Amino acid sequence: MLWIEAVKDLSADLEEPFELEFVYRGLTNLSKLAWLNLMREEISEKEIIFLTELSKRLAAHEPPQYIVGWAEFCGLRFKVDERVLIPRPETEELVQLILTENSMGHLRVLDIGTGSGAIAVSLAKAHPDWEITATDISDGALELAQENAVKNGVNLDFVKSDVLDNIDEKFDIIVSNPPYIARADENEVDRSVKKFEPDNALFAEHDGLAIYEKIAHQAPAHLTESGKLYCEIGYKQGKAVKKLFEENFSDRTVKIHKDIFDKDRMVSLT
Repeated sequence: MLWIEAVKDLSADLEEPFELEFVYRGLTNLSKLAWLNLMREEISEKEIIFLTELSKRLAAHEPPQYIVGWAEFCGLRFKVDERVLIPRPETEELVQLILTENSMGHLRVLDIGTGSGAIAVSLAKAHPDWEITATDISDGALELAQENAVKNGVNLDFVKSDVLDNIDEKFDIIVSNPPYIARADENEVDRSVKKFEPDNALFAEHDGLAIYEKIAHQAPAHLTESGKLYCEIGYKQGKAVKKLFEENFSDRTVKIHKDIFDKDRMVSLT
């Protein structure tokens, strides 16, 4: 049997047709050209067994990024496993918004609920002069985020904290991509996400608004006079989060920003 026949057979029932290619190439460091050349060759029994096992894991909705152990975000590679969420393209838009609106020199930045460290590391990579602190309530997430900071050659401060409970300083920018899915919306979440990604990084009480409420109450004491706040939000939460921040920052401007699919995705406070 040729490789191309085996790959077609084992990919037939997968939700994404190129998942098997992505996982195999990711695990073997195989280039696209080498993969294409391989398709014309005879496949060994050993490789069929290996591909079949990968196909079974994908068919069971295990995320490809967890299988290969990494995900790409803002042009960087991040180690990921079941301790953290897989970084999403929508969050890249949040990072880009921050970089676009804040091009000045030294700034102090706080990333609340850092997870894999994707936001904090990406900002530090773009602005080595920024002083960035990353927090999370999960020890496992903090361990992984520290690994990703080292892998990507940036220096960050890490603090275990439930939102701002263990933070004393003031910051020029506070950013967060918190858990924001309401339990009532659980049916909208992909099976792979519910089965493998950490619940405490996905779901929040009070219709998904619980962490925003805590940020809104605590952040005024931790922002500098001209400090800014940026949050990723669920596509149905724009008005609610905007109102929440306006109630706690009466003298500030709160904006809702849409993602590339024209859905409410970010809220900024300036």
